[in-house]
Amino acid sequence: MEYFCYHRDRSGSLALRKELREEHWSYMDWYAERMIARGPTFAADGETPTGSVHIVDLPDPAAARAFALDEPNYQAGAYRDVLLRRWHNTLGRTMWDFPGGRTDGDRYLVLGLGAGEAADLDVSADRDELIAYGPLLSDDGVRWLGTAALVRAEDPDEARAVLTPDRYAEIEVHAWAFGGRP
Repeated sequence: MEYFCYHRDRSGSLALRKELREEHWSYMDWYAERMIARGPTFAADGETPTGSVHIVDLPDPAAARAFALDEPNYQAGAYRDVLLRRWHNTLGRTMWDFPGGRTDGDRYLVLGLGAGEAADLDVSADRDELIAYGPLLSDDGVRWLGTAALVRAEDPDEARAVLTPDRYAEIEVHAWAFGGRP
């Protein structure tokens, strides 16, 4: 079962995140073989971290909750909250398989929070710009709750356009970068 996990930073937690960087990476090393995508989100300045995305294949909801809540930054209070949802890897690949590589172009997390009928279940025609893409689902995998995408785009507006605007209660766009050890 695939899960989308987005830890959002607590205001003023940058020093704590820096202090815990190695502990965070060591924790994630335990899940390396199960990772579909990972990486930090950033404020508009492109430098200040605002959160951390992990898309990971785990056996069940309990394992996913343990993954999200045992994470060292979360345990230390660096994160203000966590969004954890079942997810379906529509592209069938990991970020490391993305044909655009790790550094070419700007990258974004596009997070559409659902409102009603499922939307955007099919991959867009321009899948070469999608790093990861799939629906956010209820724990049992039945109910559509939104869509999460990691995308290469010229700007936030172009990134937002991967989702159908009137089908979501809210669409968030965050600058994002490939994560993991340098």
